[in-house]
Amino acid sequence: MRLLITGAAGFIGSHLAERFLADGHHVVGLDNLSTGSMDNLASIKDSDSFECVIGSVRDQSLVTELVDQCDVAIHMAAAVGVKYILERPSYSIHTNVNGTENLLHAASGRDKLVLIASTSEVYGKSTKTPFNEADDLVLGSTANMRWSYACAKALDECLALAYAQESKVSTIITRLFNTTGPRQTGRYGMVVPNFIEQAMSNEPITVYGSGDQSRCFSHVADIVEAIVKIINVPKAVGQVFNIGNDQEITIEGLAQMIKDMTDSKSEIIKVPYEQAYTHGFEDM
Repeated sequence: MRLLITGAAGFIGSHLAERFLADGHHVVGLDNLSTGSMDNLASIKDSDSFECVIGSVRDQSLVTELVDQCDVAIHMAAAVGVKYILERPSYSIHTNVNGTENLLHAASGRDKLVLIASTSEVYGKSTKTPFNEADDLVLGSTANMRWSYACAKALDECLALAYAQESKVSTIITRLFNTTGPRQTGRYGMVVPNFIEQAMSNEPITVYGSGDQSRCFSHVADIVEAIVKIINVPKAVGQVFNIGNDQEITIEGLAQMIKDMTDSKSEIIKVPYEQAYTHGFEDM
């Protein structure tokens, strides 16, 4: 099987590429390296079964060419991280929405399977737990650019389902929850690598708000396993799936766990929650 992975040089995309290659498939990776890195592909870049294309999902002709060559397209490319979204909101929205539409348009009229990686962020401020794929989405004000990512990903889902209905594109939507593991960077505000970096440097570990907010974190290997399995289930086509862990930990508890595991002398400090987005850090 030939697979196209957009965002292949990213955190999750690179792990997916490794897994599909290990399973004997041919992988074409597309990435513009805006947030991804060729270092993430170091273990597979010389494989005869891997092709790396430096380019953007915003390039419709390129996306069409690559989709035409593959059986399955897994769309991981996106502008991610609160810090990145706040710094470049219009670019982020356009990349997320236009890139998804280009991929779906390229698959239209062709016998291709397209998996769209969405996010748990689309649930927004909803307090109903556990989240169900059929739940209403409760987003914040559009005046707060923090919500632009969730809005764009929700629109991605609507586009995917519209193309499935109107153009018979075989689509699967996966809402990925908090994922962590090797190669994740704290550069764009991801909490686990930021906590680890602070702990390893014996700098204060910064917890925004009370620290009582709880999250569920999944290892990237488990997320990859779920995606590998789901694309092989015919009944999954046309459906939306949450992919994550059900074991909660508070953000303060996460900070303490990382401090203990690294034998760090760092102090855990709390700062007002509103500063989280001013500084571009996530409590995810």
